[in-house]
Amino acid sequence: WHVLLSFSGLVALIQLLFLPFFPESPPYLLLQKGDKAGCLKAMKQLWGEGNYQTEFDDLMKEKSVTKGTKIMNVLEVLRERSVYPQLLTLLLLLLSLQLCGLKIFQTANLQESIIPYVSLGVSISELISIIFCSSIIDRFGRRILVCGGYLLMALILVLLETSLLLSDRFLWLRYCNVILIFLFVIAYGIGP
Repeated sequence: WHVLLSFSGLVALIQLLFLPFFPESPPYLLLQKGDKAGCLKAMKQLWGEGNYQTEFDDLMKEKSVTKGTKIMNVLEVLRERSVYPQLLTLLLLLLSLQLCGLKIFQTANLQESIIPYVSLGVSISELISIIFCSSIIDRFGRRILVCGGYLLMALILVLLETSLLLSDRFLWLRYCNVILIFLFVIAYGIGP
């Protein structure tokens, strides 16, 4: 279990070591830094030799469209009152995801020894939802996925609460609880 947990740290360390050798993103160099030569150089470095004038022209059009728009840093966004409802919603969702897992597994009367494997299953569910979402987002659009995800999450939570209440009577519902948690994580990953 400790090896699995440290694996993400190993991947982060490898990324940290190799990241300085990669160029900056071409849109970042052009749109935020105003470095045209650096943008073209980064395009050639990332995509190989070729003519990228069309992509460069698209970025220039985007730059002219967003010319009057002020780019805000994280602190400026946090000070902006108009985004407080969205930030609060996001914070509540993230906190609820962080706090619900272990307690639900204990409430579901799962053996302590299998809870780490169920947690691993939740992580695999997150991976599945990311892969699935990235393949369907262009077809359905963000709005449908978010609304559908919230509705699906609400339905799953109702089923989970009912299943938790009845799990003392029917032992097989303990496994349904785990499946419903996996489905909740997948619905969260696809939508919100």
